[in-house]
Amino acid sequence: MKALLRLSVMALLGMLTTACSLLEVKLESGIEPLPQEQLNMRVFSRDFSSSFYSKVEQTADKIALLHKDEADAIYIHSNSLMWKIYSEQALQRTIFQASPVAAMVDTWALTAQMTEFYETGAGKALFGSDQALAVEVSRSLQVQFENTIKGFVKPGEFDQNKAFIEQYVDKNPLTEMTFSRHSAFNDWLTFRGINEFEAVTTFGSVPEVMSDISDRMAMIAEQMPKILGWKAELYALHSNINAAEIQDTLANISDTSAKFRELMAQSPEMMQALAVDMRRELSPLLQQLSDSTDNKLAQLSVERQALELMVKNERLALEEMVSRERVEAAANLDEISKHTVEVVFQELTKTLKSLILYFVLFLIVVFFAPLGLGVWLGKRMESKRSVKPAKAT
Repeated sequence: MKALLRLSVMALLGMLTTACSLLEVKLESGIEPLPQEQLNMRVFSRDFSSSFYSKVEQTADKIALLHKDEADAIYIHSNSLMWKIYSEQALQRTIFQASPVAAMVDTWALTAQMTEFYETGAGKALFGSDQALAVEVSRSLQVQFENTIKGFVKPGEFDQNKAFIEQYVDKNPLTEMTFSRHSAFNDWLTFRGINEFEAVTTFGSVPEVMSDISDRMAMIAEQMPKILGWKAELYALHSNINAAEIQDTLANISDTSAKFRELMAQSPEMMQALAVDMRRELSPLLQQLSDSTDNKLAQLSVERQALELMVKNERLALEEMVSRERVEAAANLDEISKHTVEVVFQELTKTLKSLILYFVLFLIVVFFAPLGLGVWLGKRMESKRSVKPAKAT
């Protein structure tokens, strides 16, 4: 009896140890991390952003420099600035999505749309004789991203995804330099026959989510000053201030004054009379020049104020973006914590139910089984005793 009791206690301790191990595993896996494939996809996609920024900026600056002394210099310069501004803003929207798969599909679609826009689309004549440079760099960025994607998907899936990208670009071409577009991820889900509720099953563990937010903040801090500078340059390029005309006018006045001094030295009396006449004739012109200069200075002051207001609005937008990202991160953390608690309590409930069942079985084995065995043996012995006297008679 003591041996049976000892064996039962050891079995109960073993079950408790197994239950604790099960609880530990479930607790650790309650927050599901991203698969390694998606983590690699996120890393390589964001490495691609650095290459995208540098190639677009270098090519745009090169095109503007090649047309610096031509008649269409302002037009080409404006287009190069808008290419840098809007393409990099569009890339930030696509590549910093919560789902690495969504970021991959949408960034691929953006590179293909930009290639089509400069090669055969609405932007095929924006850079004049150097349009081929924009087409070449857009094509190279698309090929570079596709080569990166080949390492994450199977060959059959890559061909299927490429067919979707070509179909999407045909239906959704870019129509202007602002790169206005909608995300390709939902269209990709429809094309692949994937339910949108099953497309994203996890946003990653807490360290992965915090790393994602850190990457976003670092990229915004790096790119925002450059984009603000390009916008200010674009604004100044299309303002009404023409500094060249003012410089030409001042140079002409200086040359005229030098010639007058030479004439006065040769004929003082005649030049004195001429000076009086010139003063009378030039007074209206000087007054007009003074008024024009005042107007230009006033206009410059207004445009400076407008530029300051634009910079202020951009800063406010940046602060709002950072605040929104923080709120979203906090909401994700709250949701993850809530999910973890629910999983823990569910598994704890299951474990307690199992323990109660095993405890009842233990009680039956320890107490009721010996009792039933004793009753059965007593009845058997009683029946044998009753049989023996009957035979004796």
